[in-house]
Amino acid sequence: MSQASKLRALLQREQLLVAPGAYDAISARTIEQAGFEAVYMTGSGTSASLGFPDFGLLTMTEMADNAGVIARSVNLPLIADADTGYGNELNVTRTVREYEARGVAGLHIEDQVAPKRCGHLDGKEIVPREEFVIKIRAAAQARRSPDFLIIARTDARATLGLDEAIARANAALSAGADMAFVEAPQSREEMAAIPQRVQGPCLLNIVPGGRTPLVHLDEVQAMGYRLAILPGILLRSAIATFDRVLSQLAQTRQPVLAEGQDSVQAGFQRFGADEWNALRAGGQAPS
Repeated sequence: MSQASKLRALLQREQLLVAPGAYDAISARTIEQAGFEAVYMTGSGTSASLGFPDFGLLTMTEMADNAGVIARSVNLPLIADADTGYGNELNVTRTVREYEARGVAGLHIEDQVAPKRCGHLDGKEIVPREEFVIKIRAAAQARRSPDFLIIARTDARATLGLDEAIARANAALSAGADMAFVEAPQSREEMAAIPQRVQGPCLLNIVPGGRTPLVHLDEVQAMGYRLAILPGILLRSAIATFDRVLSQLAQTRQPVLAEGQDSVQAGFQRFGADEWNALRAGGQAPS
């Protein structure tokens, strides 16, 4: 079964599918080892990993290449941020094909004006609804496997209100999208209204400190969402840990093994050392 087929099967269950955000192979492996069933490639985290803010500064190739690294590093379906599709419907067509060729199971494309901004920042601008629909239709037609998931993200809530955001989500579903992603609802009431008013499966983006209130994942499921992504949960925690460890080193000048830190050998094992070592004795290659 392909990863896209696995993702489709997971989304058919009654249980909410939770996909924590990865920005590289290390974070993706930890998500898999923690027992999650899907992983999300964060565009913001990918940008940060290359030294940029989430201002639409990365190219399609940079994003697709990072998605490919993550997809090959885990045996989980990968859902990936594809920003605005990196141009018009022709660029969207190539974007879908490049992501799909790298083993990604699905992606989302949004209706912001390029260069885009993080969905939880001010100053966003969006394209006309018709232009968005054309891009989503092109994305749906570009996939080679019918199982490859096309998610339509709209940022219209911030600029034109919730009614327009829901109208765009429904128009995108009619154009061939498989799932709607209404970004940054601003209250529990709006969060609950979206799955009721959108005529198809819905995704919720959970961003601590962002525009959307934080609620328990069981409540998200009860509202009717099918997929929840948590883009920054690992990156922001990692940065906080880096700051703490480096501050301690600078102050004490004493290198220490942090609490809970793997040994050198265990660290290698988490990234497949045992499987690769088996090759030395003529064993099977790692999958």
